[in-house]
Amino acid sequence: MLQGPIGSLLNTAPASAAGASPDAVRVFGVTLIGATPHNLHKLLLTVGFIAVAWAIAWILRQILKLFIGTRSGTRFQFWAKQGVSLIVAGILILGVMSIWFDSPGRLASVIGLIGAGIAFALQRVITAVAGYFVILRGKTFNVGDRILMGGVRGDVIGLTFMQTRIMEMGQSPREETDKRSWIHSRQFTGRIVTVTNDKVFDEPVYNYTHEFAYIWDEISVPVHLHQDLKEADRIILDATRKHAQTAERLGADEVKRMEDRFGIEAGAISPRVFWRITENWLEMTVRFLGPDHGIRGIKDQITREIIERFHRAGIAIAAVRQEAVTIPPSKDEDG
Repeated sequence: MLQGPIGSLLNTAPASAAGASPDAVRVFGVTLIGATPHNLHKLLLTVGFIAVAWAIAWILRQILKLFIGTRSGTRFQFWAKQGVSLIVAGILILGVMSIWFDSPGRLASVIGLIGAGIAFALQRVITAVAGYFVILRGKTFNVGDRILMGGVRGDVIGLTFMQTRIMEMGQSPREETDKRSWIHSRQFTGRIVTVTNDKVFDEPVYNYTHEFAYIWDEISVPVHLHQDLKEADRIILDATRKHAQTAERLGADEVKRMEDRFGIEAGAISPRVFWRITENWLEMTVRFLGPDHGIRGIKDQITREIIERFHRAGIAIAAVRQEAVTIPPSKDEDG
């Protein structure tokens, strides 16, 4: 029995109280359900265990920093952090369950009731956590990969149990699907976007870099039909071969890997120009292979060289022109 003023307000119920535990705590004469010294001991033990788990996580992260060193932001650091999070989460769950549920039958009943309630109230949260394990198990992406997920395109900079953080980038003018971005190219906007992991179940996740660190791109050049088309074709192809990826530049080992792994023939790697007749001109589109990052710089170099060599060769780039004709007023209108 507690003594003093506190004891007059908060005390244990007498053993004769109907339906009450002999050790039940009472406040203002009201018996608090489940509030017993035994449960209070479990609560304090739980708080202490959580503090110990947090300390273990902090120590493990400090140890990782000693091994990682300057390799911050790499995939090694990414998987190391995920491993620490999973280990600490597992220890925490097992520890808390061991403290509060010492009977297997009671544990199964409580888990069933709690699980049903949580599954209904936290459907999106549970789905996001499930998405986290799908991402890891399915190797959907890693930190540093360039992806399109949940309508957001960019490089993955972080992954937690429920969210993925992406360094956003713009989109090519050919796409023109996202009106929220002011960057009309595949370059960073400066915004960090958080996307919940449940998006992996709702829509496809496009990965620009996983296993295949290249992307195909195109540059279209309109040329008048009366120009030297063969010379224009040669200039475009030479400029593209100079700056884009080719089978020779990739090397025999990488070309063989691409052939064996993805079924891509060596001839498909080298740039190629395609012709298409329109109502106004001949559209020459060069298709080429480039790295997953820095494609805008390559397109800029190719475009500059094409324009310069077209100018030297006397080849004009076609464009739609409109002429304004001014009609002088008649004498009747002047008078």
